[in-house]
Amino acid sequence: MVKLVATSVVRGSSQGESHGGIYIVDLDEERVYQPLDWNKMDIDWQGRGWDRGLRGIAFHRDRVFVAASDELFEFNPDFELIGSYRNPYLKHCHEISVHRQHVFITSTAYDSILAFNLKKNAFDMAMMVQTDGRNISLSRYNPNGDDGPLPMNKFHINNVYCETGGMYISGLKTNGLLLYNGKRIGMSTTLPHGTHNARPFRDGILFNDTESNALRYATRSGEDDCAFGVPRYPEEDLLNTDMDDSRTARQGFGRGLCTISDTLIAGGSSPSTIALYDLEQREMVMSVNISMDVRNSIHGLEVWPYY
Repeated sequence: MVKLVATSVVRGSSQGESHGGIYIVDLDEERVYQPLDWNKMDIDWQGRGWDRGLRGIAFHRDRVFVAASDELFEFNPDFELIGSYRNPYLKHCHEISVHRQHVFITSTAYDSILAFNLKKNAFDMAMMVQTDGRNISLSRYNPNGDDGPLPMNKFHINNVYCETGGMYISGLKTNGLLLYNGKRIGMSTTLPHGTHNARPFRDGILFNDTESNALRYATRSGEDDCAFGVPRYPEEDLLNTDMDDSRTARQGFGRGLCTISDTLIAGGSSPSTIALYDLEQREMVMSVNISMDVRNSIHGLEVWPYY
């Protein structure tokens, strides 16, 4: 039995309306359960900024971490709130990743990755991606000090993925998947402009080619490359298409990605839809729609580890 957990953001919503939430998706039963609707009336409207709703998801034992724009929330597997954590350099967060007793969090506004220590329950490290116009570098700073960077958002870093061997970082303007090995940072591979959720997979990389409305698997040889178009719906079936386009997520916006096996991949898109792709069959095998509101877009997507 495979279950996924997804977060969503709702762009352009007003106070009192839903701003997204958390969903458990049972792929076998094709059922959706929503344990949390992010419609709290006590939202700090100035602090949350940009997209409303919830973003990256990560797990450590029985701890569930979910990011909002400038806050890291901790839940138990029943989605009872355990705590929340802020930092002055955490702003416009996107994806998160757990590795070696830390939650690594993208801080898009500051071109940074912040590290939250799981033993101390505190932010204890921060790393900023920089460029001199030719070379990429990474500098560390104290997330609890006063000498951190200004919020420049040069790279629009939206993804961090950690595994043995290094930390992979990418964003809308990084021009590729960056690899930090603990000593230096460099370009692992180039990517199209405007990608999300890039990560190594098998002998290649997976990513949402968001501007092309596709999820892609690209290999070093190019022989097994796959591209899947994200689900689209008739315009007359969409809701809230009359909202200001500058504040809403368009149909087909691909974001959110996780691997289920060596051949099965799940990807998210707007209006909030989760699709399952089979690399071996080279086709989309199923999709589950959560909302037809075009403003409602999947953000975080992971395999749910608790049953």
